Amino acid sequence: MRLLFIRHGDPDYEHDTLTEKGRREAQLLSDRMVKETVRDFYVSPLGRARDTAAYTLERLGRNARVKDWLQEFPAKVDVNLSENMQKAYPNTRRNETGFKNRIAWDMVPSYWKNKPEYYDREGWHHSEMTLYSNINEVYDRTCKGLDELLAQYGYIREGYLYHTEMGNNDTICFFCHFGVTCVLLSHLWGVSPFTIWHSTAMAPTSVTEVYTEEREKGIVSFRASKIGDISHLYAGNEPPSFSARFCEKYENDERH
Repeated sequence: MRLLFIRHGDPDYEHDTLTEKGRREAQLLSDRMVKETVRDFYVSPLGRARDTAAYTLERLGRNARVKDWLQEFPAKVDVNLSENMQKAYPNTRRNETGFKNRIAWDMVPSYWKNKPEYYDREGWHHSEMTLYSNINEVYDRTCKGLDELLAQYGYIREGYLYHTEMGNNDTICFFCHFGVTCVLLSHLWGVSPFTIWHSTAMAPTSVTEVYTEEREKGIVSFRASKIGDISHLYAGNEPPSFSARFCEKYENDERH
């Protein structure tokens, strides 16, 4: 079985849609996707993912099923509750009552990289950050959504592996977001999501391709053949968006 995780196009976050660049990217993506044989499409409920998917779905005359667990990973941290969290999430914006909540995974490397628990597939669940956030609850709900879906295709999770009585060669496609894609990959691979969140950058409309491997009868694992592939943008002479990356050099004007 083959899974395609596609990030939305260059985002207009304020209006939850795509920029003009994002629409060009989505069009180029559709040129690629119309050549694919996809059994089923799934899409995040958020506008930027649905708008990206629309270009491909319209050309194919297909529909996508909306899955709430595919929305951008919504776990948040209340940094007001801990001085350590204020250091882990610097430059947090304020409102009338204090600091605003922060996206849970977006902490600076100087904080989490010095703490071994964030690298551990179980240990991060018991890290300091979890005391001030809903990340465990949201992570478990997201992974449960994927497992329930994979079970419909005959792949049942048991521990860190999947089992099947009869595998398949189908392709299913998810139009979603960077953060949640990293969560789903961490679940499939049995690793901490922090490693993937902070070690990969999947550009808008990039395609991440994951296959099942059944080296022993009925015992299944998942392996990526592509992560963040944007060959369709290069084919259309469209430069990749900087979104999902941070400044290459601190003095740069790019996102810190």
